[in-house]
Amino acid sequence: MIKESYMVKLLSSPGIIVKVKEKSSKAPPTTMTQGIQPKPSFLQPIRQWFDNIEIKNASVARFIAKTIPAQCPFERDIALLGRRIAHIPPLCKLNPFYDQLVGLRFRALCYLADCCGEDIQAYCS
Repeated sequence: MIKESYMVKLLSSPGIIVKVKEKSSKAPPTTMTQGIQPKPSFLQPIRQWFDNIEIKNASVARFIAKTIPAQCPFERDIALLGRRIAHIPPLCKLNPFYDQLVGLRFRALCYLADCCGEDIQAYCS
């Protein structure tokens, strides 16, 4: 009789849990039960580049804080005769570098507030 057990394996991406059914026999593992390896993305080097940018200059930090918007600029309500007829959802999440750009903007704002002592409320609207 073959006992079945369930193992939870965590992938490298945070928050993803995959339940894999494994048989506890001495049979060689099948392709379904071998460790699930995430495929490296061709965008990963660019993501790492964005994550490794260090803010060391106040003018660069101001430029980044002004250039990267605080909210998605594409979200819109389409109105006709004062009534909303359509809504365009935020499209920023479709950008593969969205998280890295938001992190870069956050680091720039932190640099301006912590190192330069600037008031960053002007950049938060």
